[in-house]
Amino acid sequence: MSQPLFRDPAAPIADRVRDLLSRMTLTEKVGQVNQRMYGWDAYERDASGHHLTDAFRTEVAAFDGMGALYGLQRADPWSGVTAATGIGAADGARVSDAVQRHVVETTRLGIPVLLVEEMPHGLQALDGTLLPVNLAVGATWNPDLYEEATALAAAQLRSRGGHVALVSALDLVRDPRWGRAEECFGEDPHLAARFTEALVRGVQGPPGKFIGPDRAAVVLKHFAGQGATVGGRNSAATELGARELHEIHLEAALAGVRAGAAGVMAAYNEFDGIPCAANRELLTGILRERWGFTGLVMADGLALDRLVRLAGDPVAAGAMALEAGTDLSLWDDSFPRLEEAVRRGLVDEGALDTAVGRVLALKFRLGLFENPYTGERSPTPGPEGLSERIARESVTMLTHDGVTLPLGERARRIAVIGPNADSVPQQIGDYTAPQRPGTGISVLDGLKAAAPRGTEIVDARGSGLVGGDLSDLPGAVALTAGADVAVVVFGGSSARESGTRFDANGAAVVTSGNPVEMTCGEGVDLAELALPEGQSALLDAMIATGTPVVVVLVQGRPHALPDLDGRAAAVLSAWYPGPWGGRAVADVLFGTADPVGRLPVSVPRSAAQLPVHYNGKDHGYRGYVDQPATARHAFGHGLSYTTVEYGTPRLSRTSVTAAELTTGAPNSTRAAAQPLVCTVGIRNTGGRPVRETVQLYVRRVTGGSSWPRVRELRGFARVALEPGERAEVSFPVEERTLASVTRDLRRAAEPGEFEVETGPSSDRTRGARLTVRADPIG
Repeated sequence: MSQPLFRDPAAPIADRVRDLLSRMTLTEKVGQVNQRMYGWDAYERDASGHHLTDAFRTEVAAFDGMGALYGLQRADPWSGVTAATGIGAADGARVSDAVQRHVVETTRLGIPVLLVEEMPHGLQALDGTLLPVNLAVGATWNPDLYEEATALAAAQLRSRGGHVALVSALDLVRDPRWGRAEECFGEDPHLAARFTEALVRGVQGPPGKFIGPDRAAVVLKHFAGQGATVGGRNSAATELGARELHEIHLEAALAGVRAGAAGVMAAYNEFDGIPCAANRELLTGILRERWGFTGLVMADGLALDRLVRLAGDPVAAGAMALEAGTDLSLWDDSFPRLEEAVRRGLVDEGALDTAVGRVLALKFRLGLFENPYTGERSPTPGPEGLSERIARESVTMLTHDGVTLPLGERARRIAVIGPNADSVPQQIGDYTAPQRPGTGISVLDGLKAAAPRGTEIVDARGSGLVGGDLSDLPGAVALTAGADVAVVVFGGSSARESGTRFDANGAAVVTSGNPVEMTCGEGVDLAELALPEGQSALLDAMIATGTPVVVVLVQGRPHALPDLDGRAAAVLSAWYPGPWGGRAVADVLFGTADPVGRLPVSVPRSAAQLPVHYNGKDHGYRGYVDQPATARHAFGHGLSYTTVEYGTPRLSRTSVTAAELTTGAPNSTRAAAQPLVCTVGIRNTGGRPVRETVQLYVRRVTGGSSWPRVRELRGFARVALEPGERAEVSFPVEERTLASVTRDLRRAAEPGEFEVETGPSSDRTRGARLTVRADPIG
């Protein structure tokens, strides 16, 4: 093996890439854009330790190198990797280095391999620290906290030898029937954009040419529109127009690109009839030419092989994706045949060089040519404490009678009932590795640990998670009837069990006749959002006892509940709060922590009224004859243990020109203008401290070149108030605050009349009128 000649780390990365490309064979180039091997097939474990497999050596030899290796440390029922057969924290760096050493020392050019791992909510590896799922993260409305947690997760990944983190961030919950709703930050593009920025900053660190040794390159999933598939079915078609795509589904991706994301993953779905991985307008026209993105585009698992139906054969399918702007494959059989595609004239070698250059550039940015090995060092601790903080801040109180919570001395006997009350696996979400015994704390155990001395806690499952078995119901009723209060824990589960069947790409295959208790997650889409029959019967039976009932929902999507006002004492959503979520829920129920979560998604009354997201087009439609068209609980909603009074928002100016809002306006015009600011006064009118999330919305009344939406989130701020304390919260109102998508699909603040609104949620706002004029100030 000969080392790459251009080794000067001070040389520009582009020069180093060109030098290396000039000495690569066509076969070696194809090897750099391929990631076709499952990482768990690269090693085997016996009593003496971990050993590289012949299959791995053969794969490296086939292309005299390897671009990337996916999931070396992944463990879950799909991979078949268990605690007994996988790679724990103590062995992660050593096994990663063994993989890297083989690639570097046995290939002609010694180009290091990218080790790619899933990090959707913490590292998906044995001993990897889990965070609450993204929907819970979105409910915190706290991007700074998420940034801090993802920085520690990235450090954990790098300490075990990984380089690239795959993280869901770009999908939106436009239809909560979709099983992957838990992977979204919510339904709103502005909220998702702020968390995507935080993710990139946390994982990659400060923007710059290089990515530090305690940070990782992030690949954002999925680009674009995957949350808007027809019927909420995974990988189904979308019916998005170009304007809807730009207004809703590209905002988070644009924010991630501007924050410096190293890569994006093309989604499975199609846009305008062309699958994303082969959509040149999306991957090249928008992403690169319009936005200036220079990172790499990765295909989703086996997505390129789906293009054979369009291209005719795998060789042409690979050429189609490469030409469109896909740089790196994932497990498919199409990209490995790019050498044949070039020789057949289906794609120019220059297009391959461009893709290879992006892969090499990332390796240079990560410093892998200078420091390819992790070395012997202690694994970095994960963000366990921050995981619990996120869980605590995500708990969202939807209804409350004002009396029952927080639980106090009056609750001497508490019945804890429900299929999700005593199960850590059912509260940690999809894409998780097997947890070591003793990891985490359930809601039941959290309540037992937090209860004041002398409190008696009794428990019963009451019903199954799925189905209509009511055999446990009488015992649960008896316990509840004799209790002072009942905490009933309902919801779903994304826990992958050993008996789960999987598609070739790892999505779960769960059918109505399959006994696996998995009701959410990739491949688990629902037609009905109501609680299953057994849980619904249990809820009615608990309420019928007359004991105050506190409903806690542990869920990966918003379930459609009946109207519980006046029936249940309180309803809270804990989402999938992660391993330590049981302690977080208990802290909120006992009042050690206030409920500060706010809904990142609208909660429907039924699946029949979908879509119900708050920012639909404002066509003045009426409700259905048989039920309202409004959500059961609106986007942004959340109650606390006190009350906050909002004043009417005030604008520093009530009229501006479009030029004054534009960043590139002439200095003479901008100098005369005062900054436009919206200010609202708030006051804590209750007897407890509060952390209030003040929300800023914009509603276009007239003007513009497209039909306006009902309202759109444009800002939010967290404010801490002591009892009786007042505060004024100010938001800058800039071009991007008022911008909408123009006829040429660019964002601008067009002339017209606007309502700039503030409030505690999207359905409880007060506004101030603003005029944006076309003519400049005279």
